[in-house]
Order: sequence, then structure tokens, then C-alpha cells
Amino acid sequence: MEFNRKDILDIASLSNEEITFILDTADKMKEISERPIKKVPTLRGKTIVLFFYEPSTRTKLSFDIAAKRLSADCVSLTASSSSMVKGETLIDTARNLEAMKPDVIVIRHSASGAPHMLSRYVKTSVINAGDGTHAHPSQALLDMMTVREKKGGLAGLRIAIVGDISHSRVARSDIVGFTKMGADVVVSGPPTMIPKGIENLGASVSHKVDSAIQDADVVMMLRIQKERQSSFLFSTEREYAREYGLSEKRMEMMKSDVLIMHPGPVNRGVEISPLVADGKHSVILDQVTNGVALRMALFYLLAGGIRNVDN
Repeated sequence: MEFNRKDILDIASLSNEEITFILDTADKMKEISERPIKKVPTLRGKTIVLFFYEPSTRTKLSFDIAAKRLSADCVSLTASSSSMVKGETLIDTARNLEAMKPDVIVIRHSASGAPHMLSRYVKTSVINAGDGTHAHPSQALLDMMTVREKKGGLAGLRIAIVGDISHSRVARSDIVGFTKMGADVVVSGPPTMIPKGIENLGASVSHKVDSAIQDADVVMMLRIQKERQSSFLFSTEREYAREYGLSEKRMEMMKSDVLIMHPGPVNRGVEISPLVADGKHSVILDQVTNGVALRMALFYLLAGGIRNVDN
């Protein structure tokens, strides 16, 4: 199929066919990272700007590595190093960036909807690397890629997402993505961390963690996002770990082939036990590996056109 999208802003706007095409492309890109020389000339002469208004390790670095493996020129910009600290608006910053003729702008912003607004003002392709509590499409796509790789498909699987659902853009994008592709999604966590209306995205809600994870094929653990909370939504981290954390004891009640996932960063001993995070069921590092291939696929589809990636 032809991929004619200008931007990647959320999962909701992608069709099932487009999601499958992105994942298939990412599967092909993954081989490049296994080569002795991890670079192809596919995007030589293209320029990619990483504009991260919020801190990031995995997402920013994997976008950077993805661009370089396709031979694109990659420039990194943060809010603190831009003229936004002098009062320049996001739109003016973006227009000035576009005047320098980049091919893709990757943006992470604390305000929900910022990438969508940006895409309306610039002709350059925009990739949403996370906006507020709204969406994180590339993370959801790499999560689907990892599960499809390990399970052979997505339809019919039971996906449990546990933790701070209210403040998680990953949870929202994963719910939309996995349900689009035929999986059943259940979310669980403290009642104070389950947003009203989350069922409208396609997920069911279980406040009992044991019930949510017992028959799950995939369990996605989320950290408590204290930086987005205006007040404490739980008593202590010790109590949270006991009531909602994924421990070795809880692993005993789960399927023998369950996959354990986490978008990172991991707060060991809080939402997940170190032994579980590093155990045989964990695919957390596989998610990181697949993140590079998935973001290579996005750059290729937005800026590279239909080319032979093996050349």
C-alpha cells in the first residue's frame, strides 16, 4: 500500500491497514540494527529536528539513533535552549524551524494537543513524541510490534494495563491501538488513578489487580507520574507496591507465557519487582530495541518514500 500521511499525531487517526503497514515496515528496518555497520543511505540529505519540550531518555535517543541509521541529519532542540525562554511562541518557533527546510519535526510537549496544533501551521511532517496526557503514538506502535513479534498476532489477546492510567498518554494510545487490532484491554489501578470515561476508548476497568492480570496474555505496568499530579493519589509507595505492584507472588497466578512490559522509566520495587522486571517473561528491553526500528519506519514512510531499504 502507499502511505500518504503527512503526520503521525495519534493512533486514533490511523487505520488498521496503516498500523499493519507501519509494523511490517518496522520489521524490515529491524534487520539494519543487526548489521556490523548499522547504517543505510535511505534518508541521506534529509533533515530531522527533535524538539523536546519535556525530558526524555528512551524516546529521544531512539528517534536520534533511528535518524542516523537512515543517514539523515538530526538536530536536537530543547525548550530551555530555544528562544521560547525569551517569550517566543511555539508556533513562531516552529515556523522558524520550517524556514530552515527540515523534512520532519519530532515534538514532545507537556500540553495535550500541541503537536496537532503545530501540524496545522507547518508543511513539514510532524511526529508526536508524546503530548501531555493525550497520546504517544510511536510508543503504542512499538508496543504492538513487540507483542505481535512474540505472540504472532494481536487479535484475541487480553492486554492488562496497570498503574497510573489517569496521567498516562501511553495507556491511552495502547488502549486505542490494541483494541483497533482486535485485542481486549483491561485497565487496573487505584480508583484515584482511573479516569472517568476511560471505557469510551475501548477498555474495561477492574479495580482488583489480581482479576485483571490473572488471564492476561500481556501485562503492561506503568509508573506513578508524580510530576503530573497536583496532589498525592495514594498513601505510601510501600502500600502501592503491596496493593498494585507486580511481585513474584503475583506472577505465580498468571499465564505461563505471559509477557511483562513497561514503557519506562521503571521505578523498581514500586510498580514492579526487580526480579520480575529482569525475569524471563519481561520484554522491556525488547520494547527499547523495537523502538529504534519502529521510529526508523516512521521516518522512512514520512520522508523516504517507497525505496528499497536493503540498498
